[in-house]
Amino acid sequence: MSFVIRCLDCGHEAPYHPLIINCPQCKSQWRQAIYDYTKAAPILRQELPKRPFDLWRYREVLPVRNPNPGLYLGEGGTPLIRAVNMGMMLGCPGIYIKDERQGPTASFKDRQAALTIAALKEAGITEMVAASTGNVAIAYSAYAARAGIKLWAFVTSLVPAVKMREIALYGSQVVKVTGSYDQVKQIAAEFAHKRGLYHDMGTRTITSVEGMKTIAYEVAEQLTEQLGPPPNTPPGELRWRVPDWYIQSVSGGLGPVGVAKGYREMMAMGLTDRLPGIIAVQSEGCAPMVHAWKDDLEEAIPVTNPKTHIETLATGTPGRSYTLLRKEMKEHGGLFESVTDDEAFRAMHVLAKMEGISAEPAAAVAFAGLFKLIRAGVIKPTDTVVVNCTGHTMPAEPLVLGSGWARNVVLPQAETSAVKTITEEEGLLAALSRVAPDRFPRVAIIDDTPDARRLVRRILQSQGDFTIFEAADGREGLDLVNREHPDLIILDLMMPEMDGFSVLDALKANPDTAEIPVIVSTAKELTLEEKARLQGQIQALMQKGDFMSDEFLEEVKALLR
Repeated sequence: MSFVIRCLDCGHEAPYHPLIINCPQCKSQWRQAIYDYTKAAPILRQELPKRPFDLWRYREVLPVRNPNPGLYLGEGGTPLIRAVNMGMMLGCPGIYIKDERQGPTASFKDRQAALTIAALKEAGITEMVAASTGNVAIAYSAYAARAGIKLWAFVTSLVPAVKMREIALYGSQVVKVTGSYDQVKQIAAEFAHKRGLYHDMGTRTITSVEGMKTIAYEVAEQLTEQLGPPPNTPPGELRWRVPDWYIQSVSGGLGPVGVAKGYREMMAMGLTDRLPGIIAVQSEGCAPMVHAWKDDLEEAIPVTNPKTHIETLATGTPGRSYTLLRKEMKEHGGLFESVTDDEAFRAMHVLAKMEGISAEPAAAVAFAGLFKLIRAGVIKPTDTVVVNCTGHTMPAEPLVLGSGWARNVVLPQAETSAVKTITEEEGLLAALSRVAPDRFPRVAIIDDTPDARRLVRRILQSQGDFTIFEAADGREGLDLVNREHPDLIILDLMMPEMDGFSVLDALKANPDTAEIPVIVSTAKELTLEEKARLQGQIQALMQKGDFMSDEFLEEVKALLR
């Protein structure tokens, strides 16, 4: 399929070659690949069902004329996982995780590297330069090794040593620079210019953007497979679903720029009928895009001294990437948001404990942004949300785990209140996590929703050796409590026939059960009368869908005292 490279500034169109980085007419380095979408659309409709589910299934809209199967490492085709537990926890069941950890080198940068290295090999280029905070260099190193291309990997000295060793393992030349990531990029650019080498320039690199856009294509296909085609799709017509929101953590902004382009292309081909809102999340200690967005600036003011422990997101100068994303968000919806490092580390814990997914801190920034925007009401309970889990965590560092990652055994004569080990990290999740099995070894869960019972049970089981009893309605729960005499009851209020209020009345009327602590959960907003009815009867009130509330943690702290 033929394509051209169009300048974003003057509109001039020219053929593609990896070493031609400037527009021949105006010398701008900001260009993008344009395809014949009228011809591509029917081919994709006809051929996609026959092709493997990987990056190359979209070859008609990729800038490599003859993909080399000898370079293939399994790029693309990562799963889209519904976050069942986390969706229930947040009161937003339509959350999906694009699990880019499952790429060949465990990050979404594999897409960028696979496509770029294929283009370089096709053009006969044998040496290249890339600046990186870790994942880019690892991905490029793997594909460059397979293609026989020499890679000079410039990295900041703050990149974890384990990542540097992996880069070197592939045979790349690691150049460690003691300085900021922006300084590393500048030195890498000067090195490439002096030696006349190909240089990866992030969002200004045609193949990098094109590689990232395949995430959008895959998500559209996967959502359609899981949820069915959009409403009002004509019979027999191929049309894909689009999420309401696509969320990704950003440093330089390459990923969302590529994803936005992918969705625009799908609309141009009639494969989708709308665009998602793009949400780009930055670390608060280095958030030039967020500051510019909130101040309604057309250009971001560089952050010269990033203050974040998440080094892979410490790009202080986003340049035109911000301008491109801002335009996208202004026209089609979306926003920039920031979270603290602590919020990101907290999100790592939640994601691992709830969904069994271990993400790197940079990926966790996106999930922390999700939590923040759900709490703020920006993301609605009925919205469909896709979060890009951009990469797998490295071996957990002390900074991520904190000082309380191991449990201490305290002998009876030196017994200490469990309160002292509680931290304010995870809201309700932390609260349930700290219901200590030595204080409450037997817990009864009374809730008519199986998923809610399962979620609470999983939280408790992950924290210790509890004996857990379950009941699916009020009468069954009352019989259970009278029979088993648990140490703690987690009680749903809204149940058919015998509701939680009636169960509470019966428990308090019986001297054998009146003193058992009760944590009440409810999915509805209680009236003043209902709240008054609970006053003095329970130890804590849990709003379903507000599992991240730190107020509940304080209530459980009081309970544990």
